[in-house]
Amino acid sequence: MKIKTRHKIKKSKVKHLIEEIKTSLNIDMTTFLKDKNIEIAEFDGQMLIIINRTPAFFLVDKRLLPTLKSIAHLDIKQPKVVVDSGAVSFIVNGANVMAPGIIEADESIQTGDIVVITEERYGKPLAIGEALKDGTDMVNSQGRAVKSIHHVGDKIWKLEL
Repeated sequence: MKIKTRHKIKKSKVKHLIEEIKTSLNIDMTTFLKDKNIEIAEFDGQMLIIINRTPAFFLVDKRLLPTLKSIAHLDIKQPKVVVDSGAVSFIVNGANVMAPGIIEADESIQTGDIVVITEERYGKPLAIGEALKDGTDMVNSQGRAVKSIHHVGDKIWKLEL
């Protein structure tokens, strides 16, 4: 899929964007965003922020979230949930993360936090999701632990710029 409308962000608006990212995701992008090509686009009814031709952030339910590509290419750090290899095929198809498939979770994770779901073997990011449990409760429990929001192979992942 392609983006229909897209425009460059004015330098005066970049400061506001940096604050928004820091407030909502606890990521300091001050030095990274300085003198970069930053654009806003509308894609499939969602606002998308593009940094140097990489879809970096998107807005869902008034929450700014990083994309999987930004986590890989822009070295963005988010709390992680590591799943076993048996869960990988379900997660890349958009399934929520079930607690029995979790091997490890950052203890700092609180319910409602945005987390990155990675696979155990290579540590590659598979999905972005919202924690439904605290990190200390995810391992060795039952039920859903993370609600999947963005995963490998979805519309944002396949986005052509």
